Amino acid sequence: MSEQAQPKAGGRAAPGGVLRLRGREFGPGRHAVMAVVNRTPDSFYDRGATFAFGAALEAADAALAHGADIVDVGGVKAGHGAHVSPAEEIGRTAPFVAELRARHPEAIISVDTWRAEVARVCAEAGADLVNDTWAGADPDLVRVAADAGTGLVCSHTGGLAPRTDPHRVHYGDVVADVLATVTGLARRAVASGVRPDRVLIDPTHDFGKNTYHSLELTRRLDELAATGWPVLVAVSNKDFIGETLDAPVAERGPGTLAVLAVSAWLGARVFRVHDAAGARAALDAMAEPALRPGGGRGL
Repeated sequence: MSEQAQPKAGGRAAPGGVLRLRGREFGPGRHAVMAVVNRTPDSFYDRGATFAFGAALEAADAALAHGADIVDVGGVKAGHGAHVSPAEEIGRTAPFVAELRARHPEAIISVDTWRAEVARVCAEAGADLVNDTWAGADPDLVRVAADAGTGLVCSHTGGLAPRTDPHRVHYGDVVADVLATVTGLARRAVASGVRPDRVLIDPTHDFGKNTYHSLELTRRLDELAATGWPVLVAVSNKDFIGETLDAPVAERGPGTLAVLAVSAWLGARVFRVHDAAGARAALDAMAEPALRPGGGRGL
């Protein structure tokens, strides 16, 4: 796994493929849990459970207490739903980021947005990472990340516009398409001034993909890890798990943990999840003995 994660020559990833955010380092074999906190009333998973400011803070506190390394704050549902203006998205995210930064000075804070203006205000409020799940739909976003000194997630959506679903999507080789897109975006980010050790790539399961594509990406995730760019996987309770197991959203926890384990084994570095405690336990079990809590003593 560690050998797979070394960067190829000329790949422009950080030396050793190390991810650095807020003074912390995540090299090959070190797994970072990214806890989801949705400041939305219509999330597919929690149906608005953390929309209220206080509830969102409690969720973030709990996630950090249970081993999360990163809190990912989102203000717009990924899928179809009511229109959310940039101003409203800023109102949902930036004050929360500021409060979370004051409350947890050492925590890594991510903002899930594709809009440059939202990313800029959230970076000013204290965000360390811009999680762009829509593959650079706003071309100014990369410049915001560079100017603010934040990290950037480079994703793949198969050309879909934000908040749209695929229809009869087809790829000759979905992994090849993802590799070309995310590494291209990563190189563009570095050329625009984003530090190489703050860039991640995300195959973006289910975005612009059907269940077969997401399963194929999971099986061949080592090909993404082999680029040297740290790989983020956001698979928690997603539809490809539900369709594979014929499980509704509330029953996708075991499938999620299985995909997290496979992804960790194949070299993924950051794991975006709804259940931080469960993910932390699963990923610690997958870690190399020297990197486990307590150094793997007693094993």
